[in-house]
Amino acid sequence: MSVSNRSAIVLVHGAFQNAGTWGKVVSELEAKNCSIVAVNLPGRDGDLADPEKLSTDDYKQAVLSAVSAQAGQVVLVGHSFGGITISNVAEAIPEKIEALVYLSAYLPQDGQSMRDLAQTDTDSRLGKDGNFVMTPDYKYAFVKPDQAVAIFGDDATGADREAIGESLIREPLAPMANMVKLTAERFGRVPKYYIETTADAVVSPALQERMMAGTKLRRTFKINAGHASYVTRPSEVAGAILGVLSEVGAVNATE
Repeated sequence: MSVSNRSAIVLVHGAFQNAGTWGKVVSELEAKNCSIVAVNLPGRDGDLADPEKLSTDDYKQAVLSAVSAQAGQVVLVGHSFGGITISNVAEAIPEKIEALVYLSAYLPQDGQSMRDLAQTDTDSRLGKDGNFVMTPDYKYAFVKPDQAVAIFGDDATGADREAIGESLIREPLAPMANMVKLTAERFGRVPKYYIETTADAVVSPALQERMMAGTKLRRTFKINAGHASYVTRPSEVAGAILGVLSEVGAVNATE
């Protein structure tokens, strides 16, 4: 089965990002004739969403709209905080999701929030030395500007460092505390894959390993990269996603 007639790939960005984050990965996948949708979640700089009223339900609805617009099933990819969102989407419409792909993402258990998982990550540099900053009104969070590039892309050089710095924006704070509600009957039936970033300073490799150990995964991939692998290692990220496409296609062809 050729890549050109495989499922669409829906990409979901993480915190402090927007859909433009995926630019290099999109280019790599489009070069392989993949159909790509990169979702922009509510609350990004420039939209009119009230950050105090936003929740992960709003993020879920934005992705549900993108997924439902596709003719068939999709491969749903989430980076970082996007792992919470894709988990919620899979719970809502498991029949539309061919596979979930977590890229250095929070992979929750039922009842957990991103904040719960992040607070266990004692190896993350984001949670240390005042690097995670909240606005005085507690509506938004952002990464300490003089540390942001080093934390997200300590493996980046030259233009990649500039691109990472320019991509980072404020993130609505409230959704980070929202818990997921996941069931074995719905979320549990969707095949799951994990792409680990082994030099990650945001979601540490130690936390990634713990989350992977807590969930049944069909396959894992490893990339020697920091958190912004979508900028520094786009061909490897795209290669892993293509590996998932090939594998789920082969499995489905035998069913």
